Amino acid sequence: PRPAMASAGGPDAERPHPKPFLIGVSGGTASGKSTVCEKIMELLGQNEVEQRQRKVLILSQDSFYKVLAPEQQAKALKGQYNFDHPDAFDNDLMRSTLKNIVEGKTVEVPTYDFVTHSRLAETTVVYPADVVLFEGILIFYNQDIRDMFHLRLFVDTDSDVRLSRRVLRDMKRGRDLEQILTQYTTFVKPAFEEFCLPTKKYADVIIPRGVDNMVAINLIVQHIQDILNGDICKWQRGAMNGHGRTYKRPFPEPTESSSVLAAGKRSHLESSSRPH
Repeated sequence: PRPAMASAGGPDAERPHPKPFLIGVSGGTASGKSTVCEKIMELLGQNEVEQRQRKVLILSQDSFYKVLAPEQQAKALKGQYNFDHPDAFDNDLMRSTLKNIVEGKTVEVPTYDFVTHSRLAETTVVYPADVVLFEGILIFYNQDIRDMFHLRLFVDTDSDVRLSRRVLRDMKRGRDLEQILTQYTTFVKPAFEEFCLPTKKYADVIIPRGVDNMVAINLIVQHIQDILNGDICKWQRGAMNGHGRTYKRPFPEPTESSSVLAAGKRSHLESSSRPH
């Protein structure tokens, strides 16, 4: 059952929610974005925590695909619709949802069905957390959305590796090899080069090889751990200058109490059901 929303006079109204540290994780199709997010959750021991009590959570840009018109849906079923173009996403809904998340509010995130290429009636209730990982191929494309992130990561994986992963993943879904390759050469590769790859320059940290690069992931996990241990005030104090523009902050100094929590079991985000 869907949890009830707190009323204006309820206990949640009296207790101020934390304003989350928002981390964007971008990269091309099958670069390992969701796997990197899963690994961060695993190393923080947050994937075993009950959903409402989690301090760290993962959201995906894939939840914000636009509702397709019937003719667009027919194209999508034939692999002839461009899901890698910025216009494929409901950017207004994504922007307003992220804005509410950053303000520490409880939000409802859409549920998208990639088999029928349609948005389902049910939504997922997302409660405030200390750290939110938001992953997607084009999350740094629009400046107003890009500027919401306090830390921007780009997973940089070899294009041959990404293509082979994409082919294997789509074939497991029962798709025709020729259709997969045609879609890749017609839409996926050109859109990556035109829209996704240029946004790499906005990243604060680039992670070559994705989840295989445990040195980079451990550094990021340590940074998140410092935030969870109370240094979150440090970046909030130094976040704004007189013009109200967010500037990049140095990593907090490690404290004696900051240590990575014991790793839990790997969480599964059902990445096989997602296009990117």
